[in-house]
Amino acid sequence: MSKTEDSRTGEESAAAEQDTGTEPAEQAAETGGEVSLEEALERLAAAEAESREARDKLLRVQAEMQNLRRRTEQDIEKAHRFGQEKFSSELLMVMDNLERAAEAAGRHDDGEAGNQVVKAIHEGVNLTLKSFIDCFARFQIEAVDPEGEPFDPALHQAMSIQENDEVEPNTVISVMQKGYTLHGRMLRPAMVVVSTEAAANSGG
Repeated sequence: MSKTEDSRTGEESAAAEQDTGTEPAEQAAETGGEVSLEEALERLAAAEAESREARDKLLRVQAEMQNLRRRTEQDIEKAHRFGQEKFSSELLMVMDNLERAAEAAGRHDDGEAGNQVVKAIHEGVNLTLKSFIDCFARFQIEAVDPEGEPFDPALHQAMSIQENDEVEPNTVISVMQKGYTLHGRMLRPAMVVVSTEAAANSGG
């Protein structure tokens, strides 16, 4: 082999070694740590976003469950309180009749001392009426008997208006029928007569 051929072969070997040495370095630079770090950061950001979204959904579900439980408790309480409303309304007529019977028996009981029958009826009606009043109290059914009080349209129903100088205008001067409330809610308004200023005084 000539010197020229030996020189060419040496140059080719050196070039091959140079190519072999540089190519892995370039590949490592192209596929090195910077790209992997970016991918990791992107995945971390995506995971954090998913975590926040899941936490927000969990908080919303918890809030909805609390609201549902609160509404359910309120509905149960209302059903317990006002479930007997219709039945209570029917009992009001019984109370009215008992009060009328007690009043009538009381009028006839004042006269003849020997009228033991009327007296017995009066006492029996009064005992029944007292039992009824106690029963109403246990179930928080309260009477609205506003004679002498200012007229309240939320609790009273004005059946008529009368001139009266002895009380302030808009005062309940007579109760035609008592009203009742159940746990503070209106069962029946009181039917009342309301005062107004006399015409002579109002005209100056």
